[in-house]
Amino acid sequence: MNDIAATLAAALQLQRQAYLAHPVPTRAERIADLRTLQRFIREHKDALCDAISADYGHRSRHETLLAEIFPAVDGIDHAVKHLRAWMKPQRRAVDWRNFLGARNRVIPQPLGVVGVIVPWNFPVNLSLVPLTAIFAAGNRALVKMSENSRHLAQLFIEKMPAYFPPEKLQFFDESGGVGIAFSQLPFDHLLFTGSGATGRAVMAAAAANLCPVTLELGGKAPAIVCADFPLALAAERILFVKYLNAGQICTTVDHAWLPRERIAEFVKLALQIVPRRYPRLDSPDYTSIVDERSFERLVHALEDARARGATLVPLLPGPAWDRATRKIVPHIVLDAPEDSELLQREIFGPILPLRAFDSLETVIAQVNAGPRPLAIYPFSHDAAQVQMLLDRVMSGGVSVNDALFHVGQHDLPFGGVGDSGMGHYHGVEGFQTFSKLRPVFYQARFSTLKFLMPPYGRFADRVLAFLTK
Repeated sequence: MNDIAATLAAALQLQRQAYLAHPVPTRAERIADLRTLQRFIREHKDALCDAISADYGHRSRHETLLAEIFPAVDGIDHAVKHLRAWMKPQRRAVDWRNFLGARNRVIPQPLGVVGVIVPWNFPVNLSLVPLTAIFAAGNRALVKMSENSRHLAQLFIEKMPAYFPPEKLQFFDESGGVGIAFSQLPFDHLLFTGSGATGRAVMAAAAANLCPVTLELGGKAPAIVCADFPLALAAERILFVKYLNAGQICTTVDHAWLPRERIAEFVKLALQIVPRRYPRLDSPDYTSIVDERSFERLVHALEDARARGATLVPLLPGPAWDRATRKIVPHIVLDAPEDSELLQREIFGPILPLRAFDSLETVIAQVNAGPRPLAIYPFSHDAAQVQMLLDRVMSGGVSVNDALFHVGQHDLPFGGVGDSGMGHYHGVEGFQTFSKLRPVFYQARFSTLKFLMPPYGRFADRVLAFLTK
């Protein structure tokens, strides 16, 4: 066993021993853990924003506060408010007549030690929001940060021990080989957020330990703007979500479907809306692409699409990108080839292909022909039309007449389906994911089963004939 694997195994063993010594924390103890986590966020709010910005090259402080700090703080309040109800044993009916007086209960109990593998794009949200559910369920956790979150990982590693002992919570940096060794640990549950390719490798490693996994992956989430919906409102909402965090969001609008006759008007609206939000490329409100590899991938995808006949529409004046700051101007792309990189793989950047349709049947067929997306975003005031899209296009989640915001609802489960992931967390579903919903049958003092034990006779024949008729 190498040094990395030995260190991780020792950390897991420490937490497992602590779990076995105290397997079911009280509600008061869980609330204390949640409030401690909340206090950490509040006391290090500025440092968290600065660390993420340093990791990105530049990340809008307001975006970090809006999309990371606020959901984590608010999610803890939600968990504390509802924890009593979540922890309460559920009564279930006793079905068999020969168990008169017996009782059924489902008791949520902690699993033990949960592993969390965190991506770089929302590293506070996607580490601390899961920890909220993990602690609410009474567990302990090891958290592995991304190689693109080195400043943030260092902050967690240096500061978190003053709030939680290592037998409750530990963070690990990705210094090379950590992710592979981490995914091979025999956790009681493993949560991974990231790409589909890495998710497959994580799931294969976890399978060796029969470790259950929750996978939150990506996908080409479409916005579908129906003919009845006001186009200016659709543009305002889609463009906000698309260029938030420079498009580096797994649940962002990957591309937008519009009625063919409304494409030109949407472009005109975008050329008015985006410069009001980001007057220039070096705006402090506009985020950099996280690393050189991602920047080059996006630039290549744009240039390849243009070389093959697509029309690129930069939405700001001046150069289309700046390599020094790794910022790419928000773009719309028209007539991208069907087999282009922009249409075949998740974009994860500030590039919005517009796709024309003459019938919603075209959209449904195209979306269903690919991997199931993490979300779909129908825009329509026609309830029957929206329901038709919900019925016929499967996705992880849905926001109707907006995009992304289903993710921020604490009382809605978040999770993918098919290639976009498996399992759920957030809110009560997060509590249940990281709990064992343990069925318990309490036998009555007297059981009529005593009359149905061998040697079987006529009475048993009659009773079983009655029960099975």
